[in-house]
Amino acid sequence: VISHGQAADPFWSVVKNGVDQAAKDVNVRVEYRAPETFDMVRMAQLIDAAVASKPNGIVVSIPDAKALEKSITAAVKAGIPVVSMNSGSDAAERLGVLLHVGQTEYEAGLGAGKRMKAAGVKNAICVNHEVGNVALDLRCKGFFDGLGIKANVLPVKIGDPTGIKNAVDAALQKDPTIDGILTLGPTAAEPVLQAVEGKKITFGTFDLSPAVLKALSEKKMAFAIDQQQWLQGYLPVVILANYVRYGLLPANPVILTGPGFVTPENAARVIDLSKRGIR
Repeated sequence: VISHGQAADPFWSVVKNGVDQAAKDVNVRVEYRAPETFDMVRMAQLIDAAVASKPNGIVVSIPDAKALEKSITAAVKAGIPVVSMNSGSDAAERLGVLLHVGQTEYEAGLGAGKRMKAAGVKNAICVNHEVGNVALDLRCKGFFDGLGIKANVLPVKIGDPTGIKNAVDAALQKDPTIDGILTLGPTAAEPVLQAVEGKKITFGTFDLSPAVLKALSEKKMAFAIDQQQWLQGYLPVVILANYVRYGLLPANPVILTGPGFVTPENAARVIDLSKRGIR
């Protein structure tokens, strides 16, 4: 399994938990690999190395199809079955991937925008913590289309919570009319929670973390978009195992795991599963 997200990240640790559980359930050996940072050159190298080791199957995320196309198609040409997860639903079929497990990013962003519009938001920003990740670009585009306003993307650096908070603080000071913020993952959501403390701003995020769920339960956030990343790790391993053993494959080229919305009304139900590393 080769992803663009590190297993130590709160989001990707849940993906890896799904991978590990699937490995136990279907009795296979799985290695989880990822670059130390968001690095498409390094990720392509990891895919190439995996192809050279001639595994029975490969699972990949596809945050940038153009950057990873050569490596993924090389795996397919080598006769290695490939399933994609998390990002890349729009490119998977073209690259020869058997199927994709995840959510359609534009539609998820569109849903977030419509929710904020219904809440009365007029002027919002989308905080992008991985500039160059096509999936995140699609989330922001859908968000602004759902709101029906001009795009206003705030690029920040992943792994720099102080920098993220300061960037949002500066944006709010520059434009006091901002009344909505969408972050694209818990990595950005947690420092933004500090920036919006005490302010009348509708705040939503993609993905879950203990801090996000706590904020939801305390009504400090409007929603979090749940793509059930545990399933994104679990299902591809099970699918590949059954494909290699029996030639069985789901007919649908995309298995949707999201989007679902966690709100202050249902957050308590999810908190226990989060503690267990499943949500």
